[in-house]
Amino acid sequence: MARKLDVDQFLNQKKLAVVGVSRQKTKFGSNIYRDLKKKGFQVIPVNPHMETFDSERCYPDLKSFPEPVDGAVLVVPPAQTEQVVKDAAAANVPLIWMQQGSESKTAVQFCKEHNITVVSGECILLYAEPVGSIHKFHRWLKKLFGRMPK
Repeated sequence: MARKLDVDQFLNQKKLAVVGVSRQKTKFGSNIYRDLKKKGFQVIPVNPHMETFDSERCYPDLKSFPEPVDGAVLVVPPAQTEQVVKDAAAANVPLIWMQQGSESKTAVQFCKEHNITVVSGECILLYAEPVGSIHKFHRWLKKLFGRMPK
């Protein structure tokens, strides 16, 4: 289970990369990007197969940014996550959020060994305020069953 301290630390950052935006508007990485942007985060799209996303420059990887980011949300398959965390270490990205379904034990362990704070197994949209729609209901259920990070 993720720690509340790590969740809060991640959400206190303002400049975040979203690794896994997609040309398909309904994909979760794209939705996370747009939701965080609406909530005031400076978000940077990452996808090696796209030059732009929502009229913004899209970067191929975390090492390609002209200036550092505060953290990265990963919305890619676990095998890709394992490479992305290596890129994060090389780019000095201090915080990683592995969206549900993107985490792997190997990637989490790599982050711990390289002093990268990691949140895994959680949906960022349950925590980035203001929480809306179905995510508000899911958060209520997690609270009801005592499954919120402590």
